Amino acid sequence: MTECPGCRLKFPDQHLDPPERTNASGECFSLYSDLMCYTVAKQDPEFIHQHVVDTYAAQHAGGPARTITVAFGLIGLYLALEKGYTGRQVQLAHVKIARKRKVWPRLEPPRQQAVLTVIDVLQAGTDGEKDTMIREWMAAVWDSWGDRQEWVRATTDELLTFF
Repeated sequence: MTECPGCRLKFPDQHLDPPERTNASGECFSLYSDLMCYTVAKQDPEFIHQHVVDTYAAQHAGGPARTITVAFGLIGLYLALEKGYTGRQVQLAHVKIARKRKVWPRLEPPRQQAVLTVIDVLQAGTDGEKDTMIREWMAAVWDSWGDRQEWVRATTDELLTFF
C-alpha cells in the first residue's frame, strides 16, 4: 500500500511516479486526472473543472506544491463557496489576482484532513451525483482550512477591490 502525502488516502501501490509540483502520490494523482477528464469533457458554461483544480490543490498543500497553487486553490474555494462564483468567474479572478501579486506565502496543510477526497467524487454514480459530490468535497476541504480562512478572505477581497 502507498499513502498520498496530501490527502492521506491509502492505495494499492502501482509504483506510479508522484507528480513534480503536487504533494500527492502517483496513484492519487491518477484518480485526479480521471476526474479532470470528466469535468473538461462536460464543457459546461459554469466550468466546474476549475472547482476541481482548486479543491485538489488546496487538499494537496505542502511538499513540492507551489505557493501560488495552494493560495489560488484556497482563493477559488472562497470565491465559489462564500461568494457564489462559477468556475469560469473564479478562473477570471485568478488571472486578475496573478497580475497584482507575484509572491505568496507558504501555507502549511491543515492538521485535520478533509473528510472527503477525489475518490469520493469518482465513486458517485451519475453525473449529477458527481457534480453534487464535487460541491461537498469543496466544502469539506474549505472547512479543513478554518484557521486560514480569514487570511484568504482578506487577501482576496483586497486584491479584487482594485478591479
